[in-house]
Amino acid sequence: MLKEGGVTEDFAAERERMVAQQIAPRGITDQRLLAAMRKVPRHVFFCGPKAGIEAYGDHPVPIGEGQTISQPYMVALMTQYLRLTGSERVLEVGTGSGYQAAILAELAAEVYSVERIAKLAERATETLDRQGYRNVHVKLGDGILGWPEHAPYDGIIVTAGAPRVPAALTEQLGDGGALVVPVGPRHTQMLTIITRERDKLHRESGTACVFVKLIGDGGWEAEE
Repeated sequence: MLKEGGVTEDFAAERERMVAQQIAPRGITDQRLLAAMRKVPRHVFFCGPKAGIEAYGDHPVPIGEGQTISQPYMVALMTQYLRLTGSERVLEVGTGSGYQAAILAELAAEVYSVERIAKLAERATETLDRQGYRNVHVKLGDGILGWPEHAPYDGIIVTAGAPRVPAALTEQLGDGGALVVPVGPRHTQMLTIITRERDKLHRESGTACVFVKLIGDGGWEAEE
């Protein structure tokens, strides 16, 4: 079935092209992750005119409420750092559209996602439910505090930039787990990977990036 302009209804060709041109050539080698990026219909996590071929472009796209859905490559890169095998419990800080949560749901056993904006949390929950993701749990709240009831986590992804690594999230990171968070000034951050080995935390710097700001205690103030 075709949409106007001859684009396939489910955008399968666009997903294949996204993986082949934007993701695999940049060092994303996890085959389960590449399969998830080919499978999850990114366009259904958008509303309005962006919910089409532009959803598969090599850039972030606004989703309303001052938030964005990350560039496909950045979603893949942050996810690959978690080294998921299928049995993990993962925390996501910043549900946004729900797309990152859907990718995580394809690769982990359970995903717990916290969103501070009610409209986005409600929309993402509805979209994830329609797509059949029963292993994603969305909570309205301050993500910088994590979701301690379900800790420890095997992996934590923060989809907003923080001035420093949130202490509450490192406390909820399990032994052998990885926390991926953009850290730095308001307009430019460095992707930072924290891994736990028993009582020791190891820090590694990844690529430069720019994310919307992480709001909350230990993050940015809303008006900054």
